Amino acid sequence: MKSIENNSVMELIPQKPPFVMIDCLVSCDETVTTTQLEVREENVFVTDHHLSAEGMVEIIAQTCAARIGYLNDSVKLGVIGAVSNFEVFRTPRVGEQILTTINVLEEMFNITLVKAVVKCDDEILAQSNMKIALMDTDIQA
Repeated sequence: MKSIENNSVMELIPQKPPFVMIDCLVSCDETVTTTQLEVREENVFVTDHHLSAEGMVEIIAQTCAARIGYLNDSVKLGVIGAVSNFEVFRTPRVGEQILTTINVLEEMFNITLVKAVVKCDDEILAQSNMKIALMDTDIQA
């Protein structure tokens, strides 16, 4: 497996600034992927110095995209097919470092079902299941 340090997040996901919601890929394998984000005031999902719940949904989706980009050496366009069991316990504040971890529960054809947890230190901020559907075409840089 290739080294994570050699990969820019921008080379792994289809999103472009200002819509990039992850700073780095922390770890990645076939079933578990973790990304990191420092919440910044200029983030499009920050209001009143807090990242919104919608922002956390997008971070989960981009963590799924980073996994695909890293494992397949290609950036794929995907869409959120479903979000279920979404729970927010607290929204993160500007300046906090958050880790988002996805665990792949099932993959079939171009559909991936994951269980996601968003944390700050050891505190769970949100958790959810998400279904992502991938398009068949690669995104060109």
